[in-house]
Amino acid sequence: MTARETVRGLLELTRPVNVIAASLLTFIGAFVAGGIADHAAEVAAAVAATGLAVGAGNAINDYFDREIDRINRPDRAIPRGAVSPRGALAFSIVLFAVAVVLAVMLPTLAIAIAGINLLSLVAYTELFKGLPGLGNALVAYLVGSTFLFGAAAVGEVGPAVVLFLLAAIATLTREIVKDVEDLEGDREEGLNTLPIAVGEQRALWIAAILLTIGVLASPVPYLLGYFDVVYLALVVPADAVMLAAAVRSFDDPTTGQSWLKYGMFLAALAFVVGRASLEVTGV
Repeated sequence: MTARETVRGLLELTRPVNVIAASLLTFIGAFVAGGIADHAAEVAAAVAATGLAVGAGNAINDYFDREIDRINRPDRAIPRGAVSPRGALAFSIVLFAVAVVLAVMLPTLAIAIAGINLLSLVAYTELFKGLPGLGNALVAYLVGSTFLFGAAAVGEVGPAVVLFLLAAIATLTREIVKDVEDLEGDREEGLNTLPIAVGEQRALWIAAILLTIGVLASPVPYLLGYFDVVYLALVVPADAVMLAAAVRSFDDPTTGQSWLKYGMFLAALAFVVGRASLEVTGV
């Protein structure tokens, strides 16, 4: 392999789209907390630390999954020989190290969240990935915590707590629905996902109940005075889309999990626009 192919392989290990998405969620968390202008350096450090940690987590996941990927995903960087297993491990350690250096520049709560997340990323593949429901829950926590991490970086987590909970619950719901969608393939591969462990219908009911709890919590930022009626006007349609997605999942999991993704996007938009509305009105 040439140096160019190796660099390309290292970049692929990080899953650049996932890195960008997670970094954006951290930025949104800081924006929702209202600390962008006064804490620009902390926000930049938090966004960069998130991207590096996600990239490191994806790289180490490929390191642990390299034998499975030789069969299922031979086009990935390690199986095709673009990056050696030792090189992938070293690369992930470097990314984790830089993420830690950036994280220690932040307030104590942000450092604590970063520490928990780094341990979770490392533990996911080896300890949680094969456990029904727990692997889904860890992924959901990690997605939601990006919002909380961004808010903690500017020292004001209040407005982002519900965003964290809603994102985590919606992600958990979507992960369960995706497992239902992949039920036959997962069973053939010997995986023990939640739908395989408890049954398809029971898993979907668990997902629907969890999502309903998240939706019921979504007006809390408005009730506590964090946002005005603009937020409420946007989050209600987002809630409706996600609830419709949960119902749809019983008949068509593929469409249901797709609708959930759009509902999550609308919910995040509600928080962003809700904060922007306060900025415009000078509250």
